Amino acid sequence: MKEQDDGFTGAWTRRALMKVGLAGGALAAARPLLFPTAPAAAAPAPASPAPFELAETTIADLLKAMQSGKETAHSITEKYLARIDELNTKGPELRAVIEVNPEALAIADALDAERRAKGPRGPLHGIPILIKDNIATADRMTTTAGSLALEGSIPARDSFVAARLREAGAILLGKANLSEWANIRSTRSSSGWSSRGGQCRNPYALDRNASGSSSGSAVAAAANLCAAAVGSETDGSIVSPSSICGIVGIKPTVGLLSRSGVIPISHTQDTTGPMARTVADAAILLGAMTGVDERDEATLPSRGKALTDYTKFLDPGGLKGARIGVYHSSSLDKNPLIPPVLAAAVAAMKAAGATIVDPVKMPSEGKAGNAEFEVLLYELKADLNRYLADLGPKAPVHTLKEVIEFNERHRDRVMPYFGQEIFLQAEAKGPLTDPAYNKALAACRRHFRTEGIDAMLAKHKLDALVTPTGGPAWLIDLVNGDTDTGSTSSLAAVAGYPSITVPAGFAFGLPLAVSFIGKAWSEPTLIKLAFAFEQATKVRKAPRFLATAELRA
Repeated sequence: MKEQDDGFTGAWTRRALMKVGLAGGALAAARPLLFPTAPAAAAPAPASPAPFELAETTIADLLKAMQSGKETAHSITEKYLARIDELNTKGPELRAVIEVNPEALAIADALDAERRAKGPRGPLHGIPILIKDNIATADRMTTTAGSLALEGSIPARDSFVAARLREAGAILLGKANLSEWANIRSTRSSSGWSSRGGQCRNPYALDRNASGSSSGSAVAAAANLCAAAVGSETDGSIVSPSSICGIVGIKPTVGLLSRSGVIPISHTQDTTGPMARTVADAAILLGAMTGVDERDEATLPSRGKALTDYTKFLDPGGLKGARIGVYHSSSLDKNPLIPPVLAAAVAAMKAAGATIVDPVKMPSEGKAGNAEFEVLLYELKADLNRYLADLGPKAPVHTLKEVIEFNERHRDRVMPYFGQEIFLQAEAKGPLTDPAYNKALAACRRHFRTEGIDAMLAKHKLDALVTPTGGPAWLIDLVNGDTDTGSTSSLAAVAGYPSITVPAGFAFGLPLAVSFIGKAWSEPTLIKLAFAFEQATKVRKAPRFLATAELRA
């Protein structure tokens, strides 16, 4: 049983944290197009997809094409649907998409008519976006967290973020695959595997994992199956797959984006967030999803802090005069592939005019213990039960207990590779009034906020921290589960603070990244820094769907 050391005891990606927890207790058909689950066997042969007309096209590029009349929302949507058809269950078999929206082309037609009559609503008018399959949509798509236990489930109303995207004129192209139940079911899961979607593959090396839990969102954005995607994170589920798949991921301050209608794990750590090929596209998507939601009280403090346009912070000179502290994870510093990438990133920031403080130390290192996992267990039971009850009497399951029982009855399909040890641990927990829960929650907030990020930023008068996001992609292994290659996601995740991961380098053809982390509601600062870094380095390269990593010298 392998723990991940993030430089302080008890701070793990959820992938590694779950392992520790065991020891500690036709595209427009009449219905959604579903992609049949298949066992994740050996990776397919190297794929050479046909050149894609919209490859690496930005949202701004798509808008210009529609404004000029070269493209329409219909033509763009049609091209992305064809791309999904080509790559998702054929060719490289990415399995990044569980189902496509059968109404996508009709929605595109309506948006084209609206553009002709009234002009565009904004920068997302007619832009196809994929969203993770734990984000509710009240349409002809289902919302299942990748689980057969929720197969056929259609919520009565959109999630807040889905509704905001529709209002902005985005086309919800389909549902992205994910680690089943957002990777909170088992201590030995394979990230990116779900009983509905099968095993998602990394587009840079098809025998490697895409990380999770927002695996499909990351792969879809990286492989140009959509203009951009939306994921969700509790701990690492946006930043880790974004890093490993060579894209930009924004994990916002908890409360900046509503979680209502999102299948939950933890009301203190959960958030949705944008995943895109560029910082600019991620910033556009972020602004479209903000807003105070009375159904999610965590959004109330965002009033006066949330913005609907983050593109005004896209400053190529944004690093000049910034003070940035370098946070080192011992788990990543020990990996010889990581320090050279971090050093190059720091050198680029210095050259762009930033003042670097290296290293910065976390005063509360080693003090949090297993508090995060304890909090997640309690909140998973309470929050998931609340979500399932809200689905109403026609829902396939209504409680965590019923999910566990369904999984046992259908073990051959739901649990052919790994079990549900974490679900069992969560079901055994008491209510949120338990002293053990409140003690663990207080420890998380103290050690990761007050004595953690807040203390580091204040001591050195920093605008942000920078740190490697994680290690390179590991091999898909359904026998043993995920291999821990290191991560720093817990630092911002447990605090509930924002983090942006940006491509920073490659090792054996596999992407590596750095994360910019700041205080609560500091998204404008982080976007400015991340954009300036991206423009100074321009690291991202499109994936080539190789059979394996580039292992030859």
